[in-house]
Amino acid sequence: MTSLPQARTFQVVTYGCQMNEHDSERIAGVLLDAGYAEADVGSQADLVVFNTCAVRENADNRLYGNLGHLAPTKQANPGMQIAVGGCMAQKDRQVIVERAPWVDVVFGTNNLGHLPALLERARVESEAQVEILESLERFPSTLPTRRDSAYAAWVSISVGCNNTCTFCIVPSLRGKETDRRPGEILAEIRALVDSGVQEITLLGQNVNSYGVEFGDRGAFAKLLRACGDVDGLERVRFTSPHPAAFTDDVIAAMAETPNVMPSLHMPLQSGSDAVLKAMRRSYRSEKYLGILDRVRAAMPDAAITTDIIVGFPGETEADFQATLDVVAASRFAAAFTFQYSIRPGTPAATMPDQVPAGVVAERYQRLVDLVGEISWAENSKLVGHEVEVLFADGEGRKDADTGRMSGRARDNRLVHVRVPEAEADRPRPGDIATVEVTYAAPHHLTADAGLLSLRRTRGGDAWAARRSEPARTGVSLGMPVLAKA
Repeated sequence: MTSLPQARTFQVVTYGCQMNEHDSERIAGVLLDAGYAEADVGSQADLVVFNTCAVRENADNRLYGNLGHLAPTKQANPGMQIAVGGCMAQKDRQVIVERAPWVDVVFGTNNLGHLPALLERARVESEAQVEILESLERFPSTLPTRRDSAYAAWVSISVGCNNTCTFCIVPSLRGKETDRRPGEILAEIRALVDSGVQEITLLGQNVNSYGVEFGDRGAFAKLLRACGDVDGLERVRFTSPHPAAFTDDVIAAMAETPNVMPSLHMPLQSGSDAVLKAMRRSYRSEKYLGILDRVRAAMPDAAITTDIIVGFPGETEADFQATLDVVAASRFAAAFTFQYSIRPGTPAATMPDQVPAGVVAERYQRLVDLVGEISWAENSKLVGHEVEVLFADGEGRKDADTGRMSGRARDNRLVHVRVPEAEADRPRPGDIATVEVTYAAPHHLTADAGLLSLRRTRGGDAWAARRSEPARTGVSLGMPVLAKA
C-alpha cells in the first residue's frame, strides 16, 4: 500500500506591528488552504516566510541577517524555499533577490493570496519570482486566516493611509486608505465570537479616519457602539488613532459602550510644535493634551499610551525639552520610544540638520528614564485596587517558581497573578479573574494575593479545545482554525 505524500511544512517569521501580525495570520491561512502544514517547533520547515516591516532600520538588518543564516541550510536542502513579503518586500523588491539570491519569492502587501502560486512557479522555473502589486486587489480579510489565538483576534477595518508624515514610508507601501463596510466588519466579529473569541482589536493605520472613503466621518464612533451590541464580545480595543482626526464622538462612544476598554494608544511622536510641523503631523501639542483631558474627563481610569520619536532632523535641545514637558503633563501609562533612523524614500531622509547619533542616544535615555518614572508612579496608584484580568497565552506563565500567570487588565496593563498550584483550579488563557494588585513596577502589576474570583469563559474553552487537538489541518474565513483529530 502506497503512503500519501507528506505535506510540505512552513514557518512564518514576523517583524513589525499588529497589522503585520494579522497579515501573518492570513499568510498562514493561505498556505494551510493550499495544503501546507505548520512545522513543528524546533524542526526545519520546508518553507520559511519572512513577513517584514520597513519602518525601522533594524528591520533591514534583522531580515538580511536571518537570510544569511538560512543560506547554508537552503544549500544543504535543495527543496527548501524562502519567501519574503510585507512592507520591506514592497519597498525593496528586486534588491532582496540581488542581496540574497537564494530567496525564491518576493511578494508585496497587496498580493498575499498569490503566495502558493508564486512558490510553485519558482519551483517549476527554478528562478526567483518577484510580484508586487501597487494597489489592493481585494480586501485581505476575505483571505483564509489561521488565527494565533482562540479567544482574542485582530479585525482590520481599513488598510492604507492618507497621511503624509515625513518620517513614514507606510503610505507609499500600503497605499491610500481603503475602508471595509461596517456590515462586513460586524459579520466577521460575530463569526469570531461564535467560535469563542471574546476580545477583538480593530486595526487600521488611522482607525479614526475610518468611513472617509464612503462619506461618513462619524463611522468609527458608530462602529464602536455597534460592537457593544454583539452578544458575547467582552472586550473591544483599537489601534491606532491619529490625534488630528480624533473627535469627541469617539470619546463618547468609548465611555458609553461597556465592552470598549478604557485604554487608548495615541501616538504623540514629538511634543515640539516645530518638530510636529516638520514631521507633517497636522496637530500641535496643545490639541494633543486637550484630547487627553477630554478622554480622562469621560473615563477617569483610562490608561493612555503613546509612540515618541527622539532625534528627528532639526530637533534642538529646546524641542526635546518640549517633548519631556508634554510627556510629564500626559502621565502616560507607557510609551514606545524610538531613536530616529533614516528611512530611504521618506522626505525626512534628505532633511538637513540630522541629529548626531550620540545626541540622539543621550536624549533617548533621558526620555526612557522619565517615561519609566511616570509609568511606575501611575501603576503604583493601583496597589490595593481590584482589577479584572483576561489571562493570555502569549503573556504566558511568568515562571514556575513564583506560580504566576499573566494577562491584561481592562486598561491593557500587564498583570502577573499568583494562581493555585492545582491545575484544575488554575485559570486557562481566555479565562477572566478579579485580583487585587499587591505590587507595581514600571511595566507591569503583580497580584500575589491570588484569585478573588475566577470565571471560566467560552474563550478559555476554545483555548482548551485547540490545545487538546494540536494538529491544525484546515482554515476558515475570518475565524480561528480549530484543531482536527
